[in-house]
Amino acid sequence: MKYQMVNNADGMTTDQAVRSMLLLMPRMVGRAKRLPVPEALRTLDLAPRHLSLLAYLQYDGCLTVSQLAERLEIAPTTVSLMVGDLSRRGVLTREEDDADRRRRVVAIAPQYVEPIREWLSGSALAWTEVLADLTSAERATIVRTMRAYEAALGKRMQSLQKSAPDS
Repeated sequence: MKYQMVNNADGMTTDQAVRSMLLLMPRMVGRAKRLPVPEALRTLDLAPRHLSLLAYLQYDGCLTVSQLAERLEIAPTTVSLMVGDLSRRGVLTREEDDADRRRRVVAIAPQYVEPIREWLSGSALAWTEVLADLTSAERATIVRTMRAYEAALGKRMQSLQKSAPDS
């Protein structure tokens, strides 16, 4: 079976679309990974999980651990560990919520706001360029498709883990 990239998206069969995505996704991830990390962040050993957490704080502002957990779709204890780690490194701060002094909110430390914005901007500008000319319905379709793909990969991973022999 010959695999080739199909450049014309009109009238693609499912097989053609799958082949195209299998060729395209590694290139996209590779290019995103090669975006330069700002100097101020290079020694912090930030992982992709940190990028998602930092993106929420960058775009949504201060959030509680519970709010971050809900957005990231992971357990609050996992978020709490990540926040604790990044707080010890000075990347994040935990402060009283002005609206409710009983709550603590997480924020990006002032000295890291600009480097994190710079780090996120490479991907954000590319997405903006691609999504700006689409209709809101087309944008929603792309986001839904990417979420569905991620969920399908998660199901596939769970299925493989269940069928793997015990070590």
